[in-house]
Amino acid sequence: MTQQIAPDKIDIDPELVPGARIITDEATRDIAAALQSEVERVGSNYTLFTLEHHARRPLKYMPEIILEDLATSQVSIFAAQSQPGELAARREMTAVVEHHGIRHGHMVNITPQIMREGMRADFRAIDELSQRLIERARRASRIKCRTPHGTSFEGEFSPKLKWLKTSGIITTAKWGNLPGGEIFTAPANSNGIFVVDGVVGDYLCSKYGDLRETSLRIEVRDNRIVDLACENKELLEEFRAYTSTDENSNRVGEFAIGTNTACTHVIGNILQDEKIPGVHIAFGHPYARHTGANWSSKTHIDCVGRDFDIWFDGEQVMERGKFLV
Repeated sequence: MTQQIAPDKIDIDPELVPGARIITDEATRDIAAALQSEVERVGSNYTLFTLEHHARRPLKYMPEIILEDLATSQVSIFAAQSQPGELAARREMTAVVEHHGIRHGHMVNITPQIMREGMRADFRAIDELSQRLIERARRASRIKCRTPHGTSFEGEFSPKLKWLKTSGIITTAKWGNLPGGEIFTAPANSNGIFVVDGVVGDYLCSKYGDLRETSLRIEVRDNRIVDLACENKELLEEFRAYTSTDENSNRVGEFAIGTNTACTHVIGNILQDEKIPGVHIAFGHPYARHTGANWSSKTHIDCVGRDFDIWFDGEQVMERGKFLV
């Protein structure tokens, strides 16, 4: 497996390499080895942590030894698989990242396929596209999206709520998922039908994968889920339970547009699929520290669809998943 993801195939931000803390798990050790080889190739020092060496999975908390070491670093990469109930532990880690302004690449549920596809994007080009798009988004008061599969959804936006981009070029201003390629904000309001025929996030993603044949239909009114429908009753009830965890778990906390043009098809993994050009939304945690939202949630679950048409204040910027800008 390591040969399939050889370090010379990794197009990773070179500023994310020097002195990196690499946090991984047993299931992801081959990918961690490739990242480790890339760090060694440029002659940099690093520290490698394997989660199972410090705590029992699923994690109830991030091991203190990792948090303490992370607080002294400038660069970190988290490359591991998610397990049920571990979001809080990961948020302990990203809280340290945010507090200390660490350049952090987040690779939850990374796979060899993603290393060969989304991670091989030209992130300078992705950043240029993302910048063009975010400049338009910041001027828009409404963004509407539709798909041939039933989505008809509109977000309303406020200048008080910031748009951000994570395009694979990691800065101290905001840690980012790798592979990168999205712009996002917390919507002031949103309404409509959103059909999830791509994937849902967190640990439900690995369980249910590609939802093309059993799509989840979500009706949103005033930024809250008011109705859910899905032929897969197990998925329906798990999603309903997840979005009922706390008072804001059913609230739209993220409205995002994927910008990674190297991601051309749904693979059943949220880490890459949310970067596919098109709209995805998330319920729960609104990244308040960055967006300026004045509420919070313990949960965050992304929802991805397919084949979007998108309009910014009536001007079309995407047709059937292809950018027009």
